[in-house]
Amino acid sequence: MPSFVVQKHAARRLHYDFRLEVGGVLKSWAVTRGPSLVAGERRLAIEVEDHLLSYGSFEGVIPSGSYGAGAVLLWDRGTWQPNGDPVADLASGSLRFRLHGAKLTGGWRLMRMAPRGRQVSWLLMKADDEAARPPSAPDILEERPLSVVSGRSIEALSADAS
Repeated sequence: MPSFVVQKHAARRLHYDFRLEVGGVLKSWAVTRGPSLVAGERRLAIEVEDHLLSYGSFEGVIPSGSYGAGAVLLWDRGTWQPNGDPVADLASGSLRFRLHGAKLTGGWRLMRMAPRGRQVSWLLMKADDEAARPPSAPDILEERPLSVVSGRSIEALSADAS
């Protein structure tokens, strides 16, 4: 199965980089508020450039002055299963899939929004399934903020750059 990774990225603004392995690269979106386990809750996901598969294991600090400067934490990782042809579904603007990660599991959907300006905007949404949480449940981002690899916080990684 292809891999997925979610990297918590303390760049100019804290966000989560959501990446799916498709066609030998990591298709990538910057999710400003991070993924939500509440079924149907929409999270803005800005499409960004593809990344090499090797970037999916990166955790550390991108030096000041470099593109994306700041701490990058491996927040979640695992494998994913598309519900159809991922290349065709991404091209059509609607991709349904299942995640098998340490923190994110079950059904998900990426849906492209109508074009506005230069950036390509999508919505990331959790399916209403056994892994979904009610709106009153704790936020997974606050409940499990640490790296799945090192067990460190984004603050501890950021301190490495100081």
